[in-house]
This record gives sequence, C-alpha cells and structure tokens, in this order.
Amino acid sequence: MKVTAKKRFGQNFLKDSSVLSKIIQSMPNTTNKVVEIGPGLGDLTQKLLEKKDVIAFEIDKDLCEVLKKKFSQEIKEGRLTLVCDDVLDRWEQNLIEEDYDLIANLPYYIATNIVLKALQDTRCKNLLVMLQKEVAQKFSAKAKERNFSSLAVLSQTVGRVKKLFDVPPKAFSPPPKVDSAVLLIEKKGDLEDKGFMKFLKIAFKQPRKTLLKNLSQQYKKEKLLPIFNSLGIASTIRPHEATTSIYHRLYEMLKERIDESAIPKSSKKR
Repeated sequence: MKVTAKKRFGQNFLKDSSVLSKIIQSMPNTTNKVVEIGPGLGDLTQKLLEKKDVIAFEIDKDLCEVLKKKFSQEIKEGRLTLVCDDVLDRWEQNLIEEDYDLIANLPYYIATNIVLKALQDTRCKNLLVMLQKEVAQKFSAKAKERNFSSLAVLSQTVGRVKKLFDVPPKAFSPPPKVDSAVLLIEKKGDLEDKGFMKFLKIAFKQPRKTLLKNLSQQYKKEKLLPIFNSLGIASTIRPHEATTSIYHRLYEMLKERIDESAIPKSSKKR
C-alpha cells in the first residue's frame, strides 16, 4: 500500500538515519514508557522499540494500516501499542495512566498545542520533540532574547529547556518549507495554575509594546505602578526583557491585590 504525505495532517516523514540516531542518543535515561505522537511510516518508532516499549498515536487511518503490518510482531508481543485516533481527543488530564516520556516528530500544525498539553500532564516527565525551528526557539529562548515569549516562561517554569540541534528540510520526505529543531524539556514540575497561563497571554499580547501597557488592558494602571516599583521593574520594560521569576512575582502580587480588593469592606480587618 503506497502512502503519500497528507497536507491536512501536516505530514513530513523523517527519513534521515543520522537525525534519527541523534534523537535516540538524546533520549532521557529513564525507565518511563515512551509515547510517540504521529509515528508516520514508523522510522523513528523502529528505533525507539529497540530501546523501550512504545505507545504510538496515529490519526491517519491509512498510515495505521501500514504500521499494523510493519509492526505486527511488536504489537502481538505488547511492545508497541498503536492507538489509531486523534491524540487530542484522547488527552484528558493525563494522556496515559503511567509515567512517560514524549518522544516524537510532531506535526507542525498541532505541535505547540501538544507541548502545552504535555507540560500540564503530571504523567509526562520529559519531552524530546521535533518542532518547527521558530517554535522551538520560542520555547527555549532566554529573557532579553528576541524570541523570548510566554512559551519560554511556561517551559522554564516546569523544568530545564534546551534546543539540541537543527534539522534541515532535506531530512524529510516531502521536505517542509521551514527548518526544524529538536527540543528537550526535562520536567521538574507541572503547569497547574491556569490563571498564570492566562496572565502570560495578556503580558505578551503585543510584544512590541511595554509590559505595563499590555497588562493595563486587564489591570488598572494605578495598581500596576506600585507593584512595578516594589519589584524594581522599569515601566518601559518590554515583555521579552522580563525574566521568568519576574513574571511569577508579578502574577502573585497582582493576585493578592485582586483578592484583597474583592473582600467587602465590612469584612476587612480593622
């Protein structure tokens, strides 16, 4: 059965054996199960199975048939669990009910969404994923770098983040129109506070404007200025210039002010 890449699923099959080997060499040294999203033709899956048991999620029914035949023995032995469905439909609070490492060449059109889901998933312990290079840079950038974004703050909040290496279009079939990169996130915690994620969206809404200007769309300026002053933050600072720790301190102080102002006057301590 001949399978061609389908644009609606963002399919670009990784074929370069040297890149596949580098991904395997970069795998975290854990006893966790491996989850692969979008195994495609199974080239990476094959190498992963040489190391660990794998649970693979594939949305494309045609590819699922190819994978079932290619890995019939591994499926029979229980070393590969193939789930033929949209992973986002299956992903509730936890994708699977055991600790796992996400290792995958992610389809570009859902890559950011998948990484954010994994950062919130308490069962996901590490991510080793191929992304569009520009997106990988947004997750791995440091404060004051042009690409520093809310994605970088979120990933740094949960653990250690590193862009490992770039991958050229020629490593894929068909070649994408952009460069790719492999990103490693070693989690030490999880994103449990949905309010913090919403706060960051506001803070980075217009990256070229000042952080104060962005936040004043949601919070009163007269409440923001004293907080900025107490934290030693210049009113002219732009979103990419503030560190992850500053965002956490800002968020906590804003929460305190909002909670305090919400208490009826009669119930406040005198």
